[in-house]
Amino acid sequence: MCDLPFGTYEESDEQAVATSRRFMREVGCEAVKIEGGGAIAQRARAVVAAGIPVMGHVGLLPQHLEPGAAARAQGRGVDEALDIARSALELEAAGCFSIVFEAVPAAVADAIVATLTVPTIGIGAGANMAGQVLVFHDLLGLSVGRQARFAKRYAELFEPMVAAVRQFAADVRGRRYPAAEHTYPVDADQLAAILARLHGPR
Repeated sequence: MCDLPFGTYEESDEQAVATSRRFMREVGCEAVKIEGGGAIAQRARAVVAAGIPVMGHVGLLPQHLEPGAAARAQGRGVDEALDIARSALELEAAGCFSIVFEAVPAAVADAIVATLTVPTIGIGAGANMAGQVLVFHDLLGLSVGRQARFAKRYAELFEPMVAAVRQFAADVRGRRYPAAEHTYPVDADQLAAILARLHGPR
């Protein structure tokens, strides 16, 4: 399943369908995901009608954050929570086969999920979901800077990764890499013939 990039599906049903078809054809995905409700639910309906499975996404919408804006939990107040519920119901009615809930208080997400019939996937929305997702870089400790509250790091690979890249760069600059064991051999007679052909008379 592929996230449709920001700006490739919001403008019209035709744009959403065309982008989805392109992703199915060129990327080889089996479904697409789009963020938001309201008019976006109509885009989802059009894509589903074109025969392409769609996953919805409510709560925090990362693609729609202003550059530099801090991501914050959604649905802590009545109006926000009702907007998320409305969006989720619209996406379900549009034919979405599943809906992601991101950065929604668990109790609020649980209450909304109880009104739905499609499976839900959580990312910072509590444990009572059909499944969970976590960004790969967060999971492996490859992210830097402030981490989302829900991002559990199962490993700390950033520093070893940086150290390995630095060592590689130092070895290249110092002519220690590649060493003989990292190169492919060639038979001496073949090499002589190659050199003769390359540098011989033309």
